[in-house]
Amino acid sequence: MVIVHTIDEFMQSRKKLNGSVGFVPTMGALHKGHLSLVNKAKEENEFVIVSIFVNPTQFLEGEDLDKYPRKEEADREICRLAGVDILFMPTIDQMYSKDELMLGAPKIRGYILEGEKRPGHFDGMLQIVMKLLNLTHPQKAYFGKKDAQQLMLITQMVKDYFMPCEIISCEIVRDNDGLALSSRNVYLSSDDRQKALSLSRSLQKATQFVMTGEKNVEKITHAMHEVLSAVDKIEYVAILNRAFEPLEEIVLQDSVILVAAWVGKTRLIDNVWI
Repeated sequence: MVIVHTIDEFMQSRKKLNGSVGFVPTMGALHKGHLSLVNKAKEENEFVIVSIFVNPTQFLEGEDLDKYPRKEEADREICRLAGVDILFMPTIDQMYSKDELMLGAPKIRGYILEGEKRPGHFDGMLQIVMKLLNLTHPQKAYFGKKDAQQLMLITQMVKDYFMPCEIISCEIVRDNDGLALSSRNVYLSSDDRQKALSLSRSLQKATQFVMTGEKNVEKITHAMHEVLSAVDKIEYVAILNRAFEPLEEIVLQDSVILVAAWVGKTRLIDNVWI
């Protein structure tokens, strides 16, 4: 595995990859969810590139940029054992200039749910993903379904800007208790973790409703709110189609049920695709 920190180093290493390339962009603090993306990339490509970069432009003022988990030594070892070919770990100065040309999220779907609660977050996220895709030139790039709105917007960006890359969506990976894996789970105390399980349980409740034939969005979201009573704050419960447009009734194979909530000082998100 080659580890590079500068654009020049990366470009020299990238030129040596003669074959299909799968790319997995991350912010580090790698866990089994990230590893599942790497493994899928290895299955479908001759070479795999992983990036680790805590992107400052997608954090809002007062969010956990400075406290975001960083485990560089462990991350390097995980990538080495996973068979990654290039690990790209750039600095902020390598990725951003002082007077950036900015990419903006769409004015409607980029400012609902996560975009409403974190205005400007998706601008920064799309900015760095476009930079990384343009640098790595992969045939395929791998993203988890847990960040469903992010995945939808990246897919739209690649389509709208005619970028020659296929975006591959990968299933959410969960711990044995059902909690969706997240780098921020390290913030949870044992009591908080029990509260956090309400997110996945609310989605299980919604899925049970759908399996028994209930498709009314209002009834399903009401039932989810009841399950979520244990959390400290519910930010949103939403049921949308996969283009992130509102629904009155579940449409099978074209719906996403999403939840965001606070447990203690930790903000968590989860979803299920129906």
